[in-house]
Amino acid sequence: MLDFKNVWKSYKNGVMAVNGIDLHINKGEFVYIVGPSGAGKSTFIKLMYREIVPTKGEILIDGVNLAKIKQRQVPKLRRKIGVVFQDYKLLPKLTVYENVAFALEVIEEHPKVIKKRVMEVLDLVKLKHKARSLPTELSGGEQQRVSIARSICNNPSVVIADEPTGNLDPDSAWSIMEIFDRINDNGTTVVMATHNRDIVNNMKRRVIAIEGGMIVRDEQRGDYGYEA
Repeated sequence: MLDFKNVWKSYKNGVMAVNGIDLHINKGEFVYIVGPSGAGKSTFIKLMYREIVPTKGEILIDGVNLAKIKQRQVPKLRRKIGVVFQDYKLLPKLTVYENVAFALEVIEEHPKVIKKRVMEVLDLVKLKHKARSLPTELSGGEQQRVSIARSICNNPSVVIADEPTGNLDPDSAWSIMEIFDRINDNGTTVVMATHNRDIVNNMKRRVIAIEGGMIVRDEQRGDYGYEA
């Protein structure tokens, strides 16, 4: 499903953010990426959805080498990858329905398919009743649920989440995690970077700990093991 093969990433300022990572994630896994601030988690996540490319090594999703595809091929690749950010990244002038539908409109999906799929994913995140609302009319937790709905409307094979509960109160955070749990139960691979110790320790899944740009621990159903 997802492979890192001797992946390195250095920046122009000389910082080596990822140091020779080798990793395999199976289809259908739920994986937490944890570690202290500055450990390299964000770089690791950005490499997964090709926001950046490795300095050295290979990253493969479903056999496609992200380091070698051309920039014009990236939009097609990202149909396989759903991405959820900490700050939601919703379009403020579009309704909930329009924000989710936009991801399907850009690939020129048929309008009937768009309507059906948007309502399906809004139902999954329990926001059908907010379809006509603007993002400013929603709570932070509701905005994040819209972001999740948008990320899965293309039926991606993997959803990558970068601190998705970082801006939320504990109750909202748990409701978001329940949604990710349902997405994973439906067969979608979930990879999530998080500082939330309680979530990792209570919703036990595979835990990959990164420190100094290297994987220092990889445990099935592990605990957080780091100070946030």
